Amino acid sequence: MDNEARKQGPWHRNLMVLWFCTFVAGVAFSEIMPFLSLYVSSMGDFSKAQVTIYSGLVYGADFLVVAIVSPLWGKLADRKGRKIMLLRASLGMAITLSLMGLVNNVWLLVLMRGIQGIFAGYIPNAQALIASQTPLEKSGSALSTLTTGSTSGMLLGPVIGGALAQVFSIRVTFFITGGLLFVTFLMSLFLVKENFQPITAGTNGQAPKYSLRALPNSRLIILLLISTLIVQLGNISIAPIISLYVKELMHHTGPITIVAGIIAALPGISNIIAAPRLGRYGDKHGSGKVLLFGYIFATLMYFPQGLILNIFALGFFRLMIGVSDGALFPEIQTLITKNSPVNMTSYLFSWNQSFQALGSMFGSLLGGFIAGAFDYNTVFISAACLLFINLLILWFGAPEIRHSRHDTQMS
Repeated sequence: MDNEARKQGPWHRNLMVLWFCTFVAGVAFSEIMPFLSLYVSSMGDFSKAQVTIYSGLVYGADFLVVAIVSPLWGKLADRKGRKIMLLRASLGMAITLSLMGLVNNVWLLVLMRGIQGIFAGYIPNAQALIASQTPLEKSGSALSTLTTGSTSGMLLGPVIGGALAQVFSIRVTFFITGGLLFVTFLMSLFLVKENFQPITAGTNGQAPKYSLRALPNSRLIILLLISTLIVQLGNISIAPIISLYVKELMHHTGPITIVAGIIAALPGISNIIAAPRLGRYGDKHGSGKVLLFGYIFATLMYFPQGLILNIFALGFFRLMIGVSDGALFPEIQTLITKNSPVNMTSYLFSWNQSFQALGSMFGSLLGGFIAGAFDYNTVFISAACLLFINLLILWFGAPEIRHSRHDTQMS
């Protein structure tokens, strides 16, 4: 699809529909997280150590499977269309999450979480569909706007999930979550439009090679995928200890859970505000410049979080982290879009999801290990160091991202 055809296509309508769908998906994916460990503990007379181990298996099963299967789904999406992948993911997840509300054995729950990983991929396929349809000069803004849908959904999800579990029960919440995903299935089926034209051969008459090394700009793409892993690793390493850090800063007194929830939500709030604006700036002045700004800003905002002694200062710096996230993830996706063949968009976005899943898995392990070996504040300083190293990798390994002339879509 050339740029003129994109301008005449349904990209703007699809963007609005998929923004809402990714919002609902974000709510559905995140609203069960606060009580998964409670759900595990309700399935037997487990010791504290057993609950911790089983909860880790339940959390990790999804991420591990996602990392393995995502490239396979992405390759199929590029051959058969992105809309069918949206339908596959939303319907499969709706059924799987509903079944989780019926299990009474922790190993069955681990199995269902693994199956959930098989059907994952709604959000990256929505991103791939928008990336393949949006006019090139608006791609950064569109992807940044779409990102705010899933971000805001994941921000509100734990609050909604906690309220549902309190009013109804944990099991009923799984059924409600499955219902929300079925709504996204219906909206994707009837409202999302895709005039998919599979590309079966390249200019040389041969079928496209689905290999990262076969890409003309493979070095840049691989570095961007590694960057996704590092950014996600840094973000997720904070998650296991943020409420404990809040408790320590509040000297173990006061409304700790409420304050911890607010602190956890602050990055999402600023991300929703900053991401579309940074995306529009990147479209005009170069996505690479916005990405580099994101790394520098994130490094500067993470370091003080490990040094402060005041809960209000922590809140300010967590709010600022949402700004850096609005520059990092969307611009990585935009640069992948602008530096890869259109017939491999879903394949590469699925690889991006795999690296993000690996970042989530390793990040949760790293955060717990560092906090246990040293202290909570060391996790924030470690995240800052990781992002600074990532900045150096891109600065010296991919100098082309500093120049806007490379922000062009490949044919």
